[in-house]
Amino acid sequence: MNENNEPQRSRGIWNLNFFLLWQGQLASAVGDVVYAIALGFWILAKTGSTALMGTLMAVSTLPRILAAPFAGVLVDRSDRKWLLVAMDSIRGVFVVLIGVGAYAGFIQIWMVFAAGIIIGLCGAFFTPAVSSSLPDIVPPDKIVQANSAYNLIYTGSGILGNSAGGFLFQILGAPLMFLFNGLSYLFSSLTLFFVRIPRIVHRRGPQHFFADLKDGLALSWKMRGLRFLLLVVAVLNFFSVMGIFLILPLFQKTPALGPGRYGIAIACFAIGNLVGYLTSASVKFVPSCRFGIFMACFAIMGVSMIIFALIRIFPLMLGFAGIGGVVNAILNSFISATVQMVVPQDMRGKVFAFLGAISLGLTPIAMALGGLLAGLFPLRPLMAVCFLIVLTFSVPLFFNIPFRRFINFDPVKDAVESLSS
Repeated sequence: MNENNEPQRSRGIWNLNFFLLWQGQLASAVGDVVYAIALGFWILAKTGSTALMGTLMAVSTLPRILAAPFAGVLVDRSDRKWLLVAMDSIRGVFVVLIGVGAYAGFIQIWMVFAAGIIIGLCGAFFTPAVSSSLPDIVPPDKIVQANSAYNLIYTGSGILGNSAGGFLFQILGAPLMFLFNGLSYLFSSLTLFFVRIPRIVHRRGPQHFFADLKDGLALSWKMRGLRFLLLVVAVLNFFSVMGIFLILPLFQKTPALGPGRYGIAIACFAIGNLVGYLTSASVKFVPSCRFGIFMACFAIMGVSMIIFALIRIFPLMLGFAGIGGVVNAILNSFISATVQMVVPQDMRGKVFAFLGAISLGLTPIAMALGGLLAGLFPLRPLMAVCFLIVLTFSVPLFFNIPFRRFINFDPVKDAVESLSS
């Protein structure tokens, strides 16, 4: 494996393998945003039911949450390249069929739901497989930059797709937009065919499926820094999602704000994300400084979003939304990169699947609880409390030595064994 790795690592982050993976995912990410917008308009036009649209989102997400831990085991037991090719090919074929059916006029709601389940299940395998593969195709000291460059795909495609989606729907209509997404998946699978991802070197002999799953859970608990990181992701995701979810009703119910200004505020947060990923993709962070930067971003995000919730001057709200977006992007890059550097190659799929299950599983709960609390308490103080919890949680982490060593891990100098309890 080393012989295969060295030539691609010596060329830096933008080697052929990373570029092929990056541009293929850019196409499919733009397609996903376009598909989601077209699907929303199509269902509303077909049924007039916003509840049905919400049900479709739940049906698409729930299988992904439930399958994630088991998918992680299969990711670590498979050839990741061909798994990626298969998942994008399956999604491409089914979405193309949806597009053809919509164009021909015989598409039914149940078909869209079935496609949503299949897309969600494929995503349960695809996401941890990509995250697990990045460290094998970029140099160890450029993993943070690689994650930032990869995350730029989703931030950029979200800005591009959301800004142009409604306009494209008026011009092209839902069937052609469905076809575009299906073809983008097939294009991505074609580019992945030419990506060289080293095979996994297993440190143990063949194991039973559930023994393998148990090993992933045991590693996540044994490595104290990873254990704390999973807790960080849970708290950060839950309360941040709840706070951000409450932005929409705040703008809707505040006469001085309104739906138009809501779009501007969300765009500022997204642009902040873009700036954050561009920054962390272009700056090489010294490993010994990463923990300090991580904690500073944690604190800045909490403070900026608390001020965003409480302040009533709209231009200043936009500024703090942008700051929150910048530091949020850096935090996400650090979290993914640290796991990739620390977790052994044959365990990454399981750990990333656990991370994904935590994030996806807590998101609908946070939104539901946020909606319930919004009917009981004033929105601005409620949002501020959500982000105050995030800020408060950063205080004990600052004094946590295992977590500090975990975030500061240097793959060139440090031994992974030193991070175990």
